[in-house]
Amino acid sequence: MKIQLADGKEREIQHTLATSFWSPDGKPLSAAEFIKGLFGTLPELFQDENQLRELWSSPDTRQNLLDSLTERGYSGEDLLKISRIIDAEKSDIYDVLAYIAYATPPITRSQRVLAQKRLIFSHYDDKQQEFLEFVLEQYMKEGVQELREDKLGSLLELKYHGLRDAVAQLGKVGDIRQVFISFQQYLYKAS
Repeated sequence: MKIQLADGKEREIQHTLATSFWSPDGKPLSAAEFIKGLFGTLPELFQDENQLRELWSSPDTRQNLLDSLTERGYSGEDLLKISRIIDAEKSDIYDVLAYIAYATPPITRSQRVLAQKRLIFSHYDDKQQEFLEFVLEQYMKEGVQELREDKLGSLLELKYHGLRDAVAQLGKVGDIRQVFISFQQYLYKAS
């Protein structure tokens, strides 16, 4: 099923999924109504796809954007439902937003990693690359929530079985944090 948004472009959605959405005032909405509302809200949060990419490339600004969407009635759970409806379940929420806002075809998280891995690794040493390889695997499997700053501790625990071993391999905690945050700008860089 296709819906046409105010920009005149159509977006493809799967109407066979039983999904319920609610307006901020508690009224039930169809998926098409919900997407149209989201489309109308997105320009309040970013001006173009470059600004969306810039916001999405840092854990802090990405979380601020997600919080702003939640405040406007578009929760993370709702965005995941939308990803299924637009057949982008294996894509990043960034791709869902870019598709709704600009009709940019979504790519999977695996495609994004494959396209950007060389660029990412060109900025880091072998031990950092090994850690980032692990982070990227988690991102491909689980989604963008693995790139939140508050996930860093559990990722280090999972990979190195303790902070002491992580520090022995990667250096000071502040340096590890910087690697974790800085690589994300390359992951979302325009190809």
